[in-house]
Amino acid sequence: MLLRTLKRMWYWYAVWGCRLFCCVFFNMSIRGRENVPRKGPFVLVGNHQSFFDPLFCGMHLKRHLYFLGRDTLFANRMFGWLIGSMNTIPVRRGEADFSAIRRVIAVLRKGNGICVFPEATRSPNGRIANFKPGFGLLCRRSNATVVPVLIEGAYEVWPRHEKCFAPGARVVVSYGQAITPEQVREMTDQELAARLTRRIRTMQNQCRIEQGKEPFDYTPQGFG
Repeated sequence: MLLRTLKRMWYWYAVWGCRLFCCVFFNMSIRGRENVPRKGPFVLVGNHQSFFDPLFCGMHLKRHLYFLGRDTLFANRMFGWLIGSMNTIPVRRGEADFSAIRRVIAVLRKGNGICVFPEATRSPNGRIANFKPGFGLLCRRSNATVVPVLIEGAYEVWPRHEKCFAPGARVVVSYGQAITPEQVREMTDQELAARLTRRIRTMQNQCRIEQGKEPFDYTPQGFG
């Protein structure tokens, strides 16, 4: 009991530290926090632009949040302990990791939230790739609400080909309208993934237009 209490205290101290870090180094804009349910299980589904994405997604919420991370991130003991203390669940890539799936479902059934990035890798250019459908099983088994979340500007903060981040960039985190558990059950995993891909791309281009940037062309011709 004491260990659990100390872990929760550490989690919230770390969240506040992350907020301070982002306020110092980035120009943050947070939208739509009211779309995240105040209670019950939920899954944040976001696009993936940089190493900072879990931090950007979770630090603004008052809900306890878990994350998924590839198991190789835990190879370094110190870093593995750090991300583990921040509720990161290791997942083996390239195979069906049933142990991780069971753990995630158990976390959600306790009424917590989890953040997933279904592109499965960071964007090479800021554009959003088609989401992989595997997360639909987690949502269905846990009766979770699904919340789309856009991260725009994180690619400029830390592109995947750079070794270090660049301070000063504007980062927008926008939580979109939630998809209810009832709506999730009416869709296949592929339909849910496609719907969220379209929605977050739309949110991204709306954000880019507001900032005076050229919207991405997500038509088949634009991807060609």
